[in-house]
Amino acid sequence: MSVTITEEIFGLAKNPFTKVPEMVRRFTMTNQNKMSVSVIQLGAIIQSVCMPDAYQKIEDVCLGFDDIASYVNTKHAYIGGTLGRVANRVANGSYTVGETKYELTKNFKDTYQLHGGFIGFDSVIWEVARKSDILGITFKHVSPDGHEGYPGNLTVTVTYWLDNQNRLGIRYEAFTDKTTPINLSNHAYFNLAGHNAGFKGLAEHTVEIASKRIIDTDDDQIPTGEFLDVDDTVFDMRIPVLIGDRLKQFDNRLIKGYDNCFVVNEGKEGTNLIGKLAHPPSGRAMEIYSNQPGLQFYTANNLPDEEKGDAPMIGKECSHYRKHGSFCVETEKFPDAVNHQNHDFPSIFLNPNEKYLHEVIYKFVVEQSWKCCCNK
Repeated sequence: MSVTITEEIFGLAKNPFTKVPEMVRRFTMTNQNKMSVSVIQLGAIIQSVCMPDAYQKIEDVCLGFDDIASYVNTKHAYIGGTLGRVANRVANGSYTVGETKYELTKNFKDTYQLHGGFIGFDSVIWEVARKSDILGITFKHVSPDGHEGYPGNLTVTVTYWLDNQNRLGIRYEAFTDKTTPINLSNHAYFNLAGHNAGFKGLAEHTVEIASKRIIDTDDDQIPTGEFLDVDDTVFDMRIPVLIGDRLKQFDNRLIKGYDNCFVVNEGKEGTNLIGKLAHPPSGRAMEIYSNQPGLQFYTANNLPDEEKGDAPMIGKECSHYRKHGSFCVETEKFPDAVNHQNHDFPSIFLNPNEKYLHEVIYKFVVEQSWKCCCNK
């Protein structure tokens, strides 16, 4: 039995360019293991990832919403969205090539650009280029020359695929007619205990990241151009560590939790295993494979802190999505790479006649649960 794809209307969204409402469709891929993944045209967003645990209980492990309005109203959190033209931060919203300075939009407190600007790829309605049970769903978007300050007409496709090995793949491809920076990623929030399991569920996860160094940043999370060794720090996750224990060690830090770019795939080519998260009580685990040099690991530090009076964020099944209640694993090149062209940062510039190719695979695994021990 192959993977099947169903299609339905998700809602109406206003096209940010034409201001005209357009129909947004949802596509759900389902494999023979009762795993399913739903993606929508708005933002090429991953809207849900459902999978069984060690006891065959199916849970949605990806944060999301059941309506367009909720995605629009929580745009600042980029829930499930595709990030571009340049994911992460661009210092001062500008960069220079030779004698030419490019002024980008500054959508974060008018100080720098974050995740592509005011209308990033998470906010556009993507065209459906292909739907195939074997090849998956391909979304397409043409980012016009000058949009958010970037040069060149950039044609981007994002392909989502699912197989019977419980692998969810994302393949980003792009071409341009002028040299432009590009650094795409996805901002899905996961909790392997269930999307609504909150801090208790996240704290039970273990995380492992194959990285010896992280990108050093200042208080505004802008890279300094330096690298920090993870030895003897909270960032050393080369063997599995419990997230709950690690988050306690951020109490005295400015940034309350992980929001760091880990250097991965050093000295390697191709798509390799770079990290793994597991939730031992349910037996669910997730392996991350990528061909990118960076992995931004984020523990939802900026989602609402209801205990301090923040307004709640209400997700699927009327769930409250809270601070430290989920994680993101964003594969990418390094933040602010356009302003560190002379450092040890891989270039993010794409030239005409070149192809941008970024591959990531999230492999979902069901392992033996801790709870099994109680029944012996």
